[in-house]
Amino acid sequence: MGQGSKSSNNLVVPRANGALEQMKYEVAQELGISIPQDGYQGNMTSYENGSIGGYITKRLVTLAEQQLAGQYSGQ
Repeated sequence: MGQGSKSSNNLVVPRANGALEQMKYEVAQELGISIPQDGYQGNMTSYENGSIGGYITKRLVTLAEQQLAGQYSGQ
């Protein structure tokens, strides 16, 4: 894997990293999945990691839809 594949993980808004980390732990707790204390997820199953990632994506899409709806309803 080259350097190009790594760039897809860069955040558009670097300050969002802390909020995304917090969301990851909240989602895992809601799904009943425990993330190890050290944060290492290598021993978690693909299903667990995929569930967390999918749920975060749904939540982010919902937040974006709400924000867009608010922008357009004011016009």
